[in-house]
Amino acid sequence: MVKFFENKSLFPFRWDQVVHGFWHRYPNPESKHVLSEDVLHREVREKKLHSIRLFTKTNKLPKWGERFINSKDVKIVEESILDPTKKTLVTYTRNVGYANVMGVTEKVVYKVNEENPSTTVAERSVWIESNVYGMSKAIQAFGMQRFKVNSTKAVKGFNYVLNSMYGSNTSSSSGVLLHQKEKLKDALKQSNYKTGSLYVH
Repeated sequence: MVKFFENKSLFPFRWDQVVHGFWHRYPNPESKHVLSEDVLHREVREKKLHSIRLFTKTNKLPKWGERFINSKDVKIVEESILDPTKKTLVTYTRNVGYANVMGVTEKVVYKVNEENPSTTVAERSVWIESNVYGMSKAIQAFGMQRFKVNSTKAVKGFNYVLNSMYGSNTSSSSGVLLHQKEKLKDALKQSNYKTGSLYVH
C-alpha cells in the first residue's frame, strides 16, 4: 500500500512568470534546508524542454529515524518537462537516498488557471511508501505530515521569490490552498504512478 495525497495551490502570477521564477526558487527565506542545486541534464525534444536537476536537502531526524538513517542530508532528483505550446510545466521529484526507509515521489503540474488566466495553479500529487517491516504505516504517516508542512513552506518561499521578481499581485491571495484531500488506497492501481519510473505516461 502507498499513502497518497493531493492538493492545489494558486499563484497570483502569470504562467510565464511562474515558470521563469521556478528556475530561481532558491535561495529564499523558507529554503534553508536546501544545501545545493545542480543541473545534470537539459535538452529540447519535440519543442519541449526536458531538465534533470539534483538537490541536496537536510531535515531534522526524529529519534526513531536515527536507527535507520545515519545522515540528515538526502539527495533529491527532479525531472521536469516544460511545454510552451500547452503552457504546462510538469515536475517529478523523488529521493534517491534512504528510499527503502521512506520513498517520496511528487508530481506537480503548473498550468494557467482557467478561472483567472492571469494566475497559475499548481496541482500537486505525492506518493509515500516504506519498506520497513512493522513500521511502514507509522513512517508513511510521519512522511505525510512532514510533506504537508514542507509543501506549505515551499509555496510560501516560491511566492516570496515571485514577489521579489515581479512585485506583489493584490488581485489574489498568495499561495491559497484551493483543495486538499488525503487518501489511503492502493496508489499503484488507482493512479498512474509506476515504481522505478519518474515519467508518467
